[in-house]
Amino acid sequence: MPIHYPTHPPIPPHTWQRPFGQGWENPYRVRYASNLDDGPNHGMPLGGFGAGAIGRSPQGTFNLWHLDGGEHIFKPLPSCQFSVYEEIEGGPRQAYALSTLPPQDGTLESWNWYPATTEAGESTGTYHALYPRSWSVYEGVFNCYLTCEQFSPIIPDNYQETSYPLAIFEWTAHNPTDKPITLSILLTWENIAGWFTNTLKSPEVRVRDDGSPVYDYQSRWGNSEGNVNRWLEDFSRLGCLLNSGAMGQEANAEGEGQIALATVTNPAVKVFYHSRWNPAGDGSELWRTFAEDGSLENWEDETPAGAGERIGGAIAVRFTVRPGKTRKIPFILAWDFPITEFAAGITAYRRYTDFFGRNGQNGWSMIRTALKHSDMWKEAIVDWQTPILEDASLPGWFKMALFNELYDLSSGGSLWTAANQEEPKGHFGVLESFDYRWYESLDVRLYGSFALLKLWPLLEKSVIRSFARAISTGDTTPRVIGYNGAAAIRKAVGATPHDLGAANEHPWVQTNYTSYQDCNLWKDLPCDFVLQVYRDFLLTGADDIEFLQDCWPGLVQAIAYLKTFDKDGDQIPENSGAPDQTFDDWRLQGISAYCGGLWLAALEAAIAIGERLETARQPWNTSNSHQNIPEPAQVLPQYRIWLQEAKPLYHNRLWNGRYYRLDSESGSEVVMADQLCGQFYVQLLGLEDIVPRNCADLALKTVYESCFVQFNQGLETPIGAANGVMLDGSPEDPQATHPLEVWTGINFGIGAFLILMGLKTEALTMTEAVVRQIYEGGLQFRTPEAITAARTFRAGHYLRAMAIWAMYEVWCQDDSLRGS
Repeated sequence: MPIHYPTHPPIPPHTWQRPFGQGWENPYRVRYASNLDDGPNHGMPLGGFGAGAIGRSPQGTFNLWHLDGGEHIFKPLPSCQFSVYEEIEGGPRQAYALSTLPPQDGTLESWNWYPATTEAGESTGTYHALYPRSWSVYEGVFNCYLTCEQFSPIIPDNYQETSYPLAIFEWTAHNPTDKPITLSILLTWENIAGWFTNTLKSPEVRVRDDGSPVYDYQSRWGNSEGNVNRWLEDFSRLGCLLNSGAMGQEANAEGEGQIALATVTNPAVKVFYHSRWNPAGDGSELWRTFAEDGSLENWEDETPAGAGERIGGAIAVRFTVRPGKTRKIPFILAWDFPITEFAAGITAYRRYTDFFGRNGQNGWSMIRTALKHSDMWKEAIVDWQTPILEDASLPGWFKMALFNELYDLSSGGSLWTAANQEEPKGHFGVLESFDYRWYESLDVRLYGSFALLKLWPLLEKSVIRSFARAISTGDTTPRVIGYNGAAAIRKAVGATPHDLGAANEHPWVQTNYTSYQDCNLWKDLPCDFVLQVYRDFLLTGADDIEFLQDCWPGLVQAIAYLKTFDKDGDQIPENSGAPDQTFDDWRLQGISAYCGGLWLAALEAAIAIGERLETARQPWNTSNSHQNIPEPAQVLPQYRIWLQEAKPLYHNRLWNGRYYRLDSESGSEVVMADQLCGQFYVQLLGLEDIVPRNCADLALKTVYESCFVQFNQGLETPIGAANGVMLDGSPEDPQATHPLEVWTGINFGIGAFLILMGLKTEALTMTEAVVRQIYEGGLQFRTPEAITAARTFRAGHYLRAMAIWAMYEVWCQDDSLRGS
């Protein structure tokens, strides 16, 4: 059932909720001092994919600024704010800026800030989030019932509006009293155009204390010199344009462009404005009149900001609500920063410029579009979410997390470029995290990409084609490997890259950015690629033969390269004792359950792909990219022989009667949680089992019992399944890192496998523990890779956590695809 406040607009069920001003008793804290930890005051981000994101916290503060692709700024900006004036007929008047966290820098001292609690100690409102919509419900302070709903047009299988840099704020005011109430809603915004670019055009890349590469970022925060504001009236649309440089000056560099804030007028409302005020002052030029009667001075001034000067724009809408009546007031925020820069001089246009142009002067066009279509966009979001929210078989916490974990596609440093000949919907990418600032880590997205596949499959295929193209490339640039100081080349020809590059270089062209380990040695990456190719083909209708053809050359090279690590000729590539797979602080030796199983699954998927291509009987070797690449008929016999010989060997060498051992040579007896990822994938894709089904069932139950039930014994509340422990849940090595961490995305991936095996209760019990740690531990909208029993976390804003959509995929999947 929807959440109904008295005469407030209905809010969908299963939102994440947080009372205003409620503190965090013991929020998670970062595990490594060098990692990112902004504290728990995170709310849902606004903005389209690849357009840059802005976050508004549950306390009402705008504090997240991901407006430079791939870069992170978390800093409250009090001048960007909503405020409300209220006057009840014959009664008192009051005005508040709607953040419960007043500025700490001495600015805006004349403003009155919204209280976190009433005099009786009760909360003054509640924040709700169900991405891509969120709500702030204000209670106990104003006489009116006030709600602000905010959203961006994030719509599944939509490759236009989903890219728009827009935020829609819909205010609803209801008068429950027997007297008229006059309200005025004020939106203030600082001219931040030009701030979001790295002033260090050749930032030094260093190795951090955890061995990963990091580079310095220094924005132009606070530098508004030359910026200009303009008041604009366009029929019923009224607003402010905040420009970098003079009005009409086209954007020629990253960060340049404009911001627009607007509303609509009609005979029942009165709109006031102030086009140039000082956000670094006490704010009295606005608050003096606003607190008096809800008005502004209607001040127009297009004087450019001087050196060291900061300027803002403001709009106020005043109206009266009669007793028992309700009124809605819209505000639109748009930003047009069309250029994203990687290394100095290497730039790309953002996807939304395909629809609004590339000159950085299109903020008002976006305003007009949003005012015309926002109701339709919201209806599309509701139509998408409602069937899931009404599915009684899914628990409420799962529905909440399912939608809210999609936040990362907007605020996870996402890039989405304008369309080009290579990619007709543009290139797309999301960071592994802001601590590991490189795009689309292939091992992480093995689980983490299910959301993109399910909801925006054309973007998913774009990412996979980028990997396919990169496999044949090479880069002999020498690098120092972080974990051991050895030297290695960046990218070997035929090796599957770990990632698609970083925002400070040239993503999609320069791959393998990470240097903590030598990614050319990884044993899971080629398998991850092959499995994702077949998965993306099969789960999007199984008819996109062109996609398979595009990926076949990379697939053949990837398998051939991986087979070179089969040193003893037993048809299974061995792990080398180096960190050579996704658990990159965990050294596997010989045949491993994790990588060996992925190898078997990848062979099955490659055979299935090859057979599809043979059946299609379409011309082969018609493009340069396919030259010298064997046709399926030339390699499938070999793949079948390898699979036939390797499958029994894998089982016989690793099965110990209860689970599959970590590997064949270390002697470890640890129970690895994700030991049968390969088996999960073959069952998901309707391929032949790589291990006996009864063994898989027993192994999975052992994982649940040891890594979840036993591991959590003694904890106040369960936190999820650890990556690897002994049968009794104790650590094999108390000083180990990755084995004793609970990886959010891995838990969701194993949860999907549990569901696939008919163990729904276990799946939901385990993953509910993880979800509660995230959303009750201050990790919302920055979900990390890992949490620990000591209430620490590592690598927030992590891609793999979107693996919760793997659980939903399996939940909904037709039984005919599951295998017998």
